[in-house]
Amino acid sequence: MNLYFELLKKPVFSAKDIADRYKKISGARSAIKELIKNGLAVKIRKNLYTCISGETGSPVANRFQIASSITETSYVTHHSAMEYYGITDQVYHDVYVASVKPFREFDFDGYYYRYVRSECLDGVEIPHMGGQVRVTDKERTLIDSVNCMDKIGGVEEIVASISCFHRMRENYLLKYLAMYDSQFLYQKVGYLLWMNRDKLKISNDFFELCKQKIGKSTRYLSSDNKEGKYDNQWRLVIPNSIFVMKNGELNNDLF
Repeated sequence: MNLYFELLKKPVFSAKDIADRYKKISGARSAIKELIKNGLAVKIRKNLYTCISGETGSPVANRFQIASSITETSYVTHHSAMEYYGITDQVYHDVYVASVKPFREFDFDGYYYRYVRSECLDGVEIPHMGGQVRVTDKERTLIDSVNCMDKIGGVEEIVASISCFHRMRENYLLKYLAMYDSQFLYQKVGYLLWMNRDKLKISNDFFELCKQKIGKSTRYLSSDNKEGKYDNQWRLVIPNSIFVMKNGELNNDLF
């Protein structure tokens, strides 16, 4: 029972985490099996466990803590990071997890943990009082999400999420844009942030730099929708769907 209370302090654990209590790793594994047998712990995936709360009967670890513990370099990313920051009010059953080391995707407690190849570890933070969560900062979350919006989330979700931000650090945005070094990404980010430039407190210098990087190609903002309005400033065809407000009326502020 003392082991259980000790492990309650660590949301996600493995046999290695308690190996120093036993002469052999096999002893640690046996102790964990006993906790599971008594309903005090549950297996998340191979060699990854969490305790069961005596108050709720549910796993102690939340989806963000689990995502951050899958590998030594795993962290919460894309719209899952948006969820962590409370930027979106939608709850998804897919948890996107970036990691330098690949892992086999799995489901646990109603969530499916999807692997995203990690581009780099810049912008990955461990928030104070976050319970061992590793997550991309807000600027990298935005850049990553825009970069992959046709694969993860969709353009409408990205537009809605960006409107929930209040301030962006320009130097961080530029750092992550330079990391990808993609003309198309500069186009997309430039356009999407331009729509919210006053709220996000972004200077004209930022947008001028983005324009210098976009080249002369005309592209579709979303490959999922080839009909829309052409934006000459950013050389993008913008889907009609993002101009429509929730009540079905055209939002002229976005033109």
